[in-house]
Amino acid sequence: MRVEVEVDAFKALKAIAKEIHECAVEKGWYDGSTDRNPAELIALMHSELSEALEAFRTDNPPDKHCPQYGNAEVEFADCIIRILDASEHLGLDVVEAMRAKMVANWKREPRHGGKVY
Repeated sequence: MRVEVEVDAFKALKAIAKEIHECAVEKGWYDGSTDRNPAELIALMHSELSEALEAFRTDNPPDKHCPQYGNAEVEFADCIIRILDASEHLGLDVVEAMRAKMVANWKREPRHGGKVY
């Protein structure tokens, strides 16, 4: 399977997840003044996706922090960052679960047995 050949990419993603969480800790998001529970973290992931939707609804203007990218790209990136941060904080191995899920997906039928969407 292709994804098993790319194990180094998953190792790199784990290192990125660790760095993302270290940055969040350093910037004060885990200083005890906020309750970083799973519900809050998931809501923040949702908010990034809602912002990406709004970007597409408004012709995907340049992002104000990274103007070389459209706002949708940056909001998708923010969601990935939030997912990796949360996985580190909660002690979840989302990166390895993603690899395992990709292996499983390669084994599935096209459109997973005839699903339309």
